[in-house]
Amino acid sequence: MNRLISSAAAAAIAFTSTAMATETDKFNYVADRFADIEVLRYRVPGFEQLSLRQKQLIYHLTEAALWGRDILWDQNNRYNLAIRRLIENAYTGYKGDRNDPQFRALELYLKQIWFGNGIHHHYSMDKFTPGFTEEFLRGIVDTLPADKHPGDDYATLIDVIFNPSVMAKRVNQAEGADLIATSANNLYAPGLTQQMVEDYYNARKDTTETSPVMHGLNTRVALDADGNVIEQTYMAGGLYSPAIEKIVDELRKASKFAENPKQKAVIEKLIEFYTTGSLKTFDDYSILWVDDTDSQIDFINGFIESYGDPLGMTGAYESIVNFKNLDASHRTEIISSSADWFEANSPVDPRFRKDKVKGVTAKVITAAILAGDSYPATPIGINLPNSNWIRAEHGSKSVTIENITQAYDEASHGNGFNEEFVPDPEIRSMMDRYLFITDNLHTDLHECLGHASGRLLPGVDPDALKAHGSTLEEARADLFALYYLADPKLIELGLLDNPDAYKPQYYKYLLNGLMTQLIRIEPGKDVEEAHMRNRKLISEWVLEKGSAEGALSLVKTNGKTNLVVNDYPRLRSLFGELLGEIQRIKSEGDYEAGRELVEKYAVRVDPAIHKEVIDRYAALSIAPYKGFVNPVYTLVKDSDGNVTDVTVSYSEDYIPQMLRYSSTYSPL
Repeated sequence: MNRLISSAAAAAIAFTSTAMATETDKFNYVADRFADIEVLRYRVPGFEQLSLRQKQLIYHLTEAALWGRDILWDQNNRYNLAIRRLIENAYTGYKGDRNDPQFRALELYLKQIWFGNGIHHHYSMDKFTPGFTEEFLRGIVDTLPADKHPGDDYATLIDVIFNPSVMAKRVNQAEGADLIATSANNLYAPGLTQQMVEDYYNARKDTTETSPVMHGLNTRVALDADGNVIEQTYMAGGLYSPAIEKIVDELRKASKFAENPKQKAVIEKLIEFYTTGSLKTFDDYSILWVDDTDSQIDFINGFIESYGDPLGMTGAYESIVNFKNLDASHRTEIISSSADWFEANSPVDPRFRKDKVKGVTAKVITAAILAGDSYPATPIGINLPNSNWIRAEHGSKSVTIENITQAYDEASHGNGFNEEFVPDPEIRSMMDRYLFITDNLHTDLHECLGHASGRLLPGVDPDALKAHGSTLEEARADLFALYYLADPKLIELGLLDNPDAYKPQYYKYLLNGLMTQLIRIEPGKDVEEAHMRNRKLISEWVLEKGSAEGALSLVKTNGKTNLVVNDYPRLRSLFGELLGEIQRIKSEGDYEAGRELVEKYAVRVDPAIHKEVIDRYAALSIAPYKGFVNPVYTLVKDSDGNVTDVTVSYSEDYIPQMLRYSSTYSPL
């Protein structure tokens, strides 16, 4: 629940900056482009300067990360792995003309399901529509050798691929629907209903417990032979055992290169979690992980974020391996050291503030590998752990992934977006000067302090907001960041040099939430993804309140709708008011108030504005979504088999990487 998808990447990935004009301009960031996707490369600056021990630690952690790929695919849909193998075999086994439009459509479909980690779009959750025919696919499959043929499941797979009504949406958030029965993910077995699942977990939870485990985090809910609700645990010897055993094997190898005893204890406790499936052990691991603030190398690996669960409980497999950017982390260290000041001056009711913010550590990191739910599309910031009581008693870690934000920034230069959607030359000029740093500061504040702020009142269920919990939590963290970006405290701390530097960030955020992120929505559809709902909720609420006072408006000039902001200080106060209300909703577990906010402001799309945005984008060469291929790490050995170095290369393209991952890391 605590991650930030780049708003720069999210809306158009578009607001350009001249602040990063360096030798990195020579680096070929773009690896592929198809449909609504642009695939980028990212550099890993500083890797060569690490010690051999640190490089070997990173190598084995990246191997552990990659072995979990199949888990996420299966979590997303129970037919994903079989369909991936079917389409990959058809792609590699095709003997005809590879310029045939039917084959090109099959290649496009394969690229899309690779990017979505399954047959549904990673953001909209809608099922991909193949541009090739069933007959074309059958013609290829009939020529495949027996070991490449899908066998008895073929008819079912054909129906899932080509029938638009079958498994249409991976995660359904529609108001009034049975969110379990109508979602196509594989976190809940067929035959279950939302009421059955909620009743099962309500009977297991004790709201008086002061250190509750996160029920459902690492399980698939199913029915036994007698129709009773049961959980199938992700663990060695349990569900996904072949993949988890591979992860554990690489973690054991990694532990031999741990930088210090604390880090070794973290890795060994994670191994214990994977081998026992115990949620209490996962909490113990999370506490050890939060406490390890001395290691330069760090990682997440496990069942983390719950956006793929319509009830917001089960964690998707995810891993990021990283190391600390020592120079850039000075910025986040300044912010985290002032955490108590920010909490005490927050515009929320004192009843909902923490008396003291414990153990908030923040750093800027360099990602070494992205995996699972963080690949190919990735967050730009993370704040963990998700457990509310651990955060309150032991603290949290917040990271900003700056080599990823740099890749976004570098790849966006000269795309024409600013000229099309930002008519004010003064704001465009300020974007060039300040947007890169304020984007990063927004991420820092969102992750480091936003998610770490506030508290639940005693007895409030952390899952009380149900399907709307993720949207409201992301809105709470975004509002915290937006409110404080305009605070003189940032000037005092030396993080900004101009009291107006926040203005282009405000303009960008509202333009995104009101208009430009709609490029990601199909005509006639509602907004469903949690981060998009969050941005729309904030922007629409502020527009409604602020336009009545003349603070901002949407104005149509020469047939184009543009955002006009007349009173930036008033925007800040509105952000503060909404932050206060959303914090109250979370602290009190006020489901109805939260539901009303989301349904009123975050879901429905104005079709006229939507069409206009699509038409204006058509003239620009901008992909609405971006993701990444990973670097490739190679062990260098001497004639005796001793490792003498680990090298990193950036030459692998999208298709070769995906085929290699499917060939090498497919234990399920």
